[in-house]
Amino acid sequence: MGESEQAVSASEEQTPSTEVLKSLIEDGQHEMERETGGLFLSGFSAGLDIGFGPLLMAVLLTLTAGGYGDVGVELLLASAYAVGFIFVIIARSELFTEHTTLAVMPVLDDRSSLGALARLWGIVWAGNIVGGAIFTAFVVTLMPNLGVASPEAFGTIAHKLVDHDVGWLFVAAILAGWLMGLLAWLITAAQETISRLLIIWLVTASIGILHLPHSIAGNVEVLFGLFVSPRVSLADYGTFLALATAGNVVGGVVFVGLLKYGHVVRGGS
Repeated sequence: MGESEQAVSASEEQTPSTEVLKSLIEDGQHEMERETGGLFLSGFSAGLDIGFGPLLMAVLLTLTAGGYGDVGVELLLASAYAVGFIFVIIARSELFTEHTTLAVMPVLDDRSSLGALARLWGIVWAGNIVGGAIFTAFVVTLMPNLGVASPEAFGTIAHKLVDHDVGWLFVAAILAGWLMGLLAWLITAAQETISRLLIIWLVTASIGILHLPHSIAGNVEVLFGLFVSPRVSLADYGTFLALATAGNVVGGVVFVGLLKYGHVVRGGS
């Protein structure tokens, strides 16, 4: 048994957080060992399902008289944004931003390698992005005939993310990744489905109301704009995706993964 494993084992009887850390390490190691096809399909499913959040946001923007800046509409939009995350996380599909914290734990505990971490991140991220792109193409084709979401609403949602400089995008994405890392920790600690639903809503609605860049949900939001708004370019989309992904990784790994692992292990040792 390695030194870090001994530290975790020694802390079991002393810190309530140890069981959460042990569970995260075991879950992360299990995901590392999954077959490539299964990982990709689960990530693809998550990319599809998370799109329902931005879609509901567009419907609400179309149907309500208010807009961004109106308190009631902002709360409705944030709750709609959380719906996609509820679908993905309760269904246990693979979401990249959860794995920025979950999958790093076995690496920190010397039970897995950086190569295995990069493989997992790459497969899940690719599945999420492809799933989101297909969802977006389907919705943009279907929605005009249904008449429940206007092209202007899709464009408005996209511009909330791309109309910022690169510094803001990266720093705000760190905050989003930080919150998603906390979500992974809290979900592991929660015992009941109702508690998990409340936690998912609280964390992801916070990301929504703050308009923080989440690389996977934001992939759908910005693609909406790319399809329907002449003011959203392919360069805007690429810049957003790169900076949101990098920031989410930093937030999940540094501000949750490293800090949570460190305080539990050092507290126990």
